[in-house]
Amino acid sequence: QVQLVESGGGLVQAGGSLRLSCTASGRTFSSYNMGWFRQAPGKERELVARITWRSGSTYYADSVKGRFTISRDNAKSTVYLQMNSLKPEDTAVYYCALQPDITGRYDYWGQGTQVTVSS
Repeated sequence: QVQLVESGGGLVQAGGSLRLSCTASGRTFSSYNMGWFRQAPGKERELVARITWRSGSTYYADSVKGRFTISRDNAKSTVYLQMNSLKPEDTAVYYCALQPDITGRYDYWGQGTQVTVSS
C-alpha cells in the first residue's frame, strides 16, 4: 500500500500564494505519475497538474497554467504544488494522487486539504 499525506492548505486572499505538499510512503513503483486534483462544492473532481516522477515532465489544466507549478523532490518522496495569483474560483479541496504506470489508474489518494481563496 501507498500512503499519501498532504499539507499546506489554508485561507488566502485573492492574488496570494500557497504551496501544497504531498509526501508518499509505503510501497514503491518503478514508474508512476503524481497528480494534484481539486474538487469544489457541487463540481466534479478535476486534474489540476501532473508530473511524471522519472522524467519530471509536467501537465497543467488550462485554468491554472502560468499560475501553478508542480515539482518533486525525489529524496523526500514529496510532490509540491506552488499556487500563485490565486483566484476565488481556485477554492476547493485539493488531493494528491499516485498513478502507477502498471495500472494507468490513480490508485492511491491523499486525504485532501482545503484551499479557500477570499475575494
